[in-house]
Amino acid sequence: QAPLVESGGGMVQAGASLRLSCEASISPFRSWAMGWFRQAPGKEREFVAGISWNGALTYYADSVKGRFAISRDNAKNTVTLQMNNLKEEDTAVYYCAARRPVEGDRANPEEYRYWGQGTQVTVAS
Repeated sequence: QAPLVESGGGMVQAGASLRLSCEASISPFRSWAMGWFRQAPGKEREFVAGISWNGALTYYADSVKGRFAISRDNAKNTVTLQMNNLKEEDTAVYYCAARRPVEGDRANPEEYRYWGQGTQVTVAS
């Protein structure tokens, strides 16, 4: 079983909303800080949002602040990314990732140990 599995991607019009989900089989889930990244064609993978192991702290890239919201349910081993007011520039493959909650750069993909397979989000004008 894959450690992280994303779902919820799709194609929407600009201004619409999507909700991505990530189901984790890493155990115990509550011991992992989680993040969402995205990668557009020809671009590097970039940090989108992060959440602490207990959900108390959340972090966002400036480009999505105020539009996206990350949350987690440790009882269900899931982390979600609610995306509102989507823009064309949000088009990318979105990845869920897990890292140990230690000091470091949460925006650095190399600090994440587990990754999902990605889910495509396409925003049309």
